[in-house]
Amino acid sequence: MAILILGLVLFLGVHSTRIVADGWRTQMMARLGEKPWKGVYTLLSIAGFVLLVWGYGLARRDLVQLWTPPVGMRHVAALLMLLSFILLVATYVPRNAIKAKLHHPMVLSVKVWALAHLLANGSLADVVLFGAFLVWAVFCFRAARARDRAAQTVYPPGTVAGTAITVGVGIVAWAVFAFWAHGVLIGVRPLG
Repeated sequence: MAILILGLVLFLGVHSTRIVADGWRTQMMARLGEKPWKGVYTLLSIAGFVLLVWGYGLARRDLVQLWTPPVGMRHVAALLMLLSFILLVATYVPRNAIKAKLHHPMVLSVKVWALAHLLANGSLADVVLFGAFLVWAVFCFRAARARDRAAQTVYPPGTVAGTAITVGVGIVAWAVFAFWAHGVLIGVRPLG
């Protein structure tokens, strides 16, 4: 569990600089330069990610089950994950109504992903991993919206085509991941 926690602290810590130290981040980026800052950020993020994946795998071996979720929660989680994939795609597809309305769909995608996995899993490792990401996403979204208000950020309006592409690609990505890739990459087949 210690490796999982170390990985979470490193990965989420790096991704929290805009939440807790936005001014310091700006100063460091100005002092080091944008590319070196992004290089350090990327290396620390990768190290944290590797540690949290490794630590989660180790923690799953020494299973400490806190509760057993009802079977129906798998179906709720599957539906939430569909929403999560659509939100994730909305981050990248230009001029979609989802991003125009919600402004930070990637962070919302992480929130929904974490919640879905908390509902469907009841081990200590799951609570630590997905709970940490859920708490981080709540604070990250709040900070991002505050920055938007302070900067008076205006997001371009969405179009029907951009929104349709977002939803379509999100559904396809969800289906590929739910029915195939999750089993191959994670070792758990959520829908089969």
